[in-house]
Amino acid sequence: MIDVTDLTLVDWSRAQFALTAIYHWLFVPLTLGLSFIVAIMETIYVKTGLEEWKRMTRFWMTLFGINFAIGVATGIILEFEFGTNWSYYSWFVGDIFGAPLAIEGILAFFLESTFVAVMFFGWNKVNKKFHLVSTWLVAVGASLSALWILVANAWMQNPVGMVFNPETARNEMVDFWAVLFNEVAVSKFLHTISSGFLLGSMFVAGISAWYLLQKREHHLATRSLLVAGVFGLLSSLLVVYTGDSSARTLARAQPVKFAAFEALYDGRSDAGLVAAGILKDSDRKIGKKVVKDFSFRIEIPGFLSFMTGGNTRAFVPGINDLILGNPEKGLLPVAEKMRRGKVAQDLLRDYKNARAGNDSVKMSTIRKVFADKQFIEEHFRYFGYASVENPEDAIPNVPLAFYSFHLMVTLGFYFILLFCLVLFLLFRGTIAKQRWFLWILLFSILLPYVAGEMGWVLAEMGRQPWIIQDLMPVSTAVSRIGSGSVITTFVLFAVLFTVLLIAEVSIMIKQIKTGPNH
Repeated sequence: MIDVTDLTLVDWSRAQFALTAIYHWLFVPLTLGLSFIVAIMETIYVKTGLEEWKRMTRFWMTLFGINFAIGVATGIILEFEFGTNWSYYSWFVGDIFGAPLAIEGILAFFLESTFVAVMFFGWNKVNKKFHLVSTWLVAVGASLSALWILVANAWMQNPVGMVFNPETARNEMVDFWAVLFNEVAVSKFLHTISSGFLLGSMFVAGISAWYLLQKREHHLATRSLLVAGVFGLLSSLLVVYTGDSSARTLARAQPVKFAAFEALYDGRSDAGLVAAGILKDSDRKIGKKVVKDFSFRIEIPGFLSFMTGGNTRAFVPGINDLILGNPEKGLLPVAEKMRRGKVAQDLLRDYKNARAGNDSVKMSTIRKVFADKQFIEEHFRYFGYASVENPEDAIPNVPLAFYSFHLMVTLGFYFILLFCLVLFLLFRGTIAKQRWFLWILLFSILLPYVAGEMGWVLAEMGRQPWIIQDLMPVSTAVSRIGSGSVITTFVLFAVLFTVLLIAEVSIMIKQIKTGPNH
């Protein structure tokens, strides 16, 4: 295993990747959501033959195209960073991690990018049905792109379907289907795709509200609001449902993250779900880390236990149980995991020495040990813990995880209420008169972005210190390059992405002000 590198380099490499990912996620969910809304509108046009629906389709398609073009640029840079800044990670698991990314590029992205040309330039050049199929294929292609990227990310959260090869010191895929149908991947994909649908709906609703405030494009605005309202309500309900499913999955696959976003330190039965709360420092410590306590909280009794175990009496382990151990519940302390991980790393070192000495017998014996299921379960699964300096280092940033999670959940229920009001006022025929509500819709465009970014903060910061859960800490994954190079590219990317964002917003605003003048 590689040694821990300069933490300055680690921090700046993380910052650069976070910067790119944050900017990329400003574009991706709108692409996911708008693509399906456009496809729905065009379907209505083909079914009814009404030109008004064609006009609406082309208008929202134009906004989709502006967002799509800039989103691609940030996504490409994001993938290149694995090779430039995270080369040891790419070496350690490239055989596994690279497969879904390759499929995404070869299959999903090419499907999406091929038919997007027909979608934009095929009007009056191909028949209606073929154009409609092309639009739907773009939407499906966008979702498939998200699927394969999320499969890769989910494997980092819950590594499955692989074996470790001591000859190459790499993990190699042995079960593609286990990687694809990883329980974290399934829940993460459904939750992420539904959040994209929600954002697209909120975007359409907000822009339509602006037209009503300006007393322009009344028919386009109200019909768009109807589509956005129905699609948004269904999406927001799906977001809450899949979020609950994701939390249950996390409780099994990443229990420390699960405990962190509830700020649960002491495990217990009949554990309540914190509906709202404010954290403060306590007088207690785990190693050098201060334990957080609540200065204020509202709790739903027993609900956390019900979420994880199916009944209110189920035991939910807390951070103390997971870090210090709980023999009664069969939970190993991190110190023991560190010892077991060191056994696996020492065995790898023995293999390298045997290879250097041409000891084929010892090499064969060690290879068999690494392939043994009991050894994998008892030692190799903790491989990364040998690179952890202190047990408390396995605790993520609890306040960040807690507040990110609860803000995301609060916004999720807010969207359900909002879309219910949209449909209620539409069916009453009074939405154009409710200017206060139209302003709320307009400014709410930003809120799904906030919720989405908080979701990724929770997903990535909540699993620290791991880049691969239990197998590889972030500190061992970076490339051996000067931190100055990373800082320089960080600044360049920050400037570039900001310019791209300003350009997109400016073009979007100009197009919205122009309106659907096709």
